[in-house]
Amino acid sequence: MSGFTLLELLIVLVIIGLLAGFVGPQLLSRLESSKITTTEAQVRMLKTALDTLRLDIGRYPTTQEGLAMLTEPPVDPTLRARWRGPYLESALPNDAWGRPYTYAYSGTGNPPFALYSTGDTSDNSRPIKGIGINPPG
Repeated sequence: MSGFTLLELLIVLVIIGLLAGFVGPQLLSRLESSKITTTEAQVRMLKTALDTLRLDIGRYPTTQEGLAMLTEPPVDPTLRARWRGPYLESALPNDAWGRPYTYAYSGTGNPPFALYSTGDTSDNSRPIKGIGINPPG
């Protein structure tokens, strides 16, 4: 009878386990890095859209108006007349982790708003490091 012995099967399983132990963390690290890069690119795209909106209506959206003003005209008739949107080709994107971006207008600074993602907050033991423009902390 030909076949594999239990010892040979165990050796193969150990080798597969070792390979997975070395390769797995590297793949996860690259996945996290690509999510950060994607989020940074989306923040730049949203900032460009906000700058274009400001050129059209004369100001950035308030915190209450938020990023929705990039896709929907403002309620104020004066601003609505100057609004030339939508300023995005599709709906507002979420960050690479599926969460909405945070936008807060301060009126001071350059730019006078914060626009950021909190990144991956699934691991509560890690501090949140914002990705974007003027993140907290």
